[in-house]
Amino acid sequence: MTDYAGQAPPQRQYRDIPEADAGTKSIGDALGDVTRDLSLLFQQEVALAKAEVRQTANRAGQAAGMFAGAAIAAFLLVLFLSLALWEALSDSTGRGWGAVIVAVIWLVAGLVLYLVARAQMKKVSGLPQTTETVRQVPNALKGQEERNQ
Repeated sequence: MTDYAGQAPPQRQYRDIPEADAGTKSIGDALGDVTRDLSLLFQQEVALAKAEVRQTANRAGQAAGMFAGAAIAAFLLVLFLSLALWEALSDSTGRGWGAVIVAVIWLVAGLVLYLVARAQMKKVSGLPQTTETVRQVPNALKGQEERNQ
């Protein structure tokens, strides 16, 4: 039903089996049961939110690590290839035009890296499962769980 990312969801501490004197249950006992159920529901929602935040943060951390690796590799690539290409182009176009050509090439490369990084960040999502289950709470409190379908 609910994925708690490796941790057990909170469990009820009492039995939900009708007792022989269930018809004579006091209002206080019934309110106590409702309070325990609500407490359990909120504990489960908090546990779900924690699991989803941990999972989302892990994905964001991986993307940040990839950004850093791409930045270092891009810097070294730009540095050495730019120098080599600038020197090669300077023989035929002059040093100034060689530098302009190299700059335009790396502008295009930077744009491609930016677009790939932006697409990766769009894959990081919020808390979709928690949002869905919290949206169902009002109908559950009213005893109208069928409206959640």
